[in-house]
Amino acid sequence: MEVMTIFGTRPEAIKMAPIILKGRKDESLDIKVCITGQHNEMLHQTLDFFGIRPDYDVNAMKPNQSLFEMTANMLRGLENILVTEKPELVLVQGDATSAFVGALAAFYMKIPIAHIEAGLRSFNKYAPYPEEINRILVSHMADYHFAPTNRAKENLTKEGIREEHIFVVGNTVIDALYLTLDLIQDDENKFFDYFSYLDMTKPILLVTCHRRESFGEPFRNICLALKKIAGDNHVEIVYPVHLNPNVKKPVFEILEGQPNIHLIPPLDYPHLIWLMKKSYLILTDSGGIQEEAPSLGKPVLVVREVTERIEGVEAGTCRVIGTSRERIVNETRRLLTGGQEYTKMTKAINPYGDGKSSKRILYLIKNILCRK
Repeated sequence: MEVMTIFGTRPEAIKMAPIILKGRKDESLDIKVCITGQHNEMLHQTLDFFGIRPDYDVNAMKPNQSLFEMTANMLRGLENILVTEKPELVLVQGDATSAFVGALAAFYMKIPIAHIEAGLRSFNKYAPYPEEINRILVSHMADYHFAPTNRAKENLTKEGIREEHIFVVGNTVIDALYLTLDLIQDDENKFFDYFSYLDMTKPILLVTCHRRESFGEPFRNICLALKKIAGDNHVEIVYPVHLNPNVKKPVFEILEGQPNIHLIPPLDYPHLIWLMKKSYLILTDSGGIQEEAPSLGKPVLVVREVTERIEGVEAGTCRVIGTSRERIVNETRRLLTGGQEYTKMTKAINPYGDGKSSKRILYLIKNILCRK
């Protein structure tokens, strides 16, 4: 049975990796890997770490291209691959443009589609942009929906998706996290050397912000808040800065030269996980980190106006604080002081998975295909 995975960003690669690795051990499955190139360097770092070699690379990214160009380039590139391979099932993950275009290409070819991490909703089509609409459109093209939580399943049924096609399996990001922790556990000295510039006696505040919806004034507010936090608190701030010029420009203009703010290139996945383990607190707009950090006991402040991962908010693992400069400063200060509020967040139970999601998905795929 040939199953083709289509993805193009680092978060997709992380969440697809456990499925690909387990699936390739199953002789009844022929797992093909097709990448779009939506991310380039960060994507290949992740694939190299997990030992995954793509079968196809659409290589759709061009400098400074628009969403129009990126979508068209991906779709054209996928056409020839799907015509050649004719897989029995296409797997897409999440809400990136690669997932939307992968599903669209499979739909055009009348190939069944399975959507991993189905059913997340912010209920604001511009937050995140364009991801909210991407995942809604994928849901209405997909034949099978692997939802991470019961809430995600409810979102799908409310949109008219048939319940018998929805399977609650948890989130594969937890599978990837546990796999990574096992792979890096013997390399502590290597990681300490890599981050030797950090004063580990101070609390570490990890920052990851890159979403398109925050370009412009919101990013300036986030950066100005970080500058204030760095000046007023005994803390080390580490910010792996996304390569997008809309992120890099305000970050370096406002934060470069601050002695306890470390602006570094994007981290590969194992270094990011190690740094998350050592962090005291995380500020992020990343969906994956909202899901991973609770398994490491790390409180998360979400610098967005909304989140589609409301389960973490309800469980107490994270808090949505928006992009107001004053609120970012105040909420961060409150948690940096420790106390009962901080402790409660560190002990909250992760609602996103138990590390067995990829096993469930592969079992379902084999049974779905067997029923055809």
